[in-house]
Amino acid sequence: MEQTAERQDWSIQTIMWYAVLVWFSSSLLSQSLYLALYREPYDAIVLLKALGPLYYVVVVVEIVMWISLLVIGVQKMKSLKKVNTVDPVTSYSL
Repeated sequence: MEQTAERQDWSIQTIMWYAVLVWFSSSLLSQSLYLALYREPYDAIVLLKALGPLYYVVVVVEIVMWISLLVIGVQKMKSLKKVNTVDPVTSYSL
């Protein structure tokens, strides 16, 4: 007997939430490690400037992540609002 499982791809919202979770967690862990080793938080501006021209790529990626998170949040709010709205014509009964 051969069982075939349907493969369902993840939605872009799910992928973005995972990306944001990984991004936030890695930032938190790296800051914690640096703080544990050097007893002071690192300065993000100094680190970004040390990257040289790659600095702009990192800033653009971060801006894209924040915009994506905002768009996904707005879409989620809109979809929740559609589900929670009640049509007065169909919900009215005699």
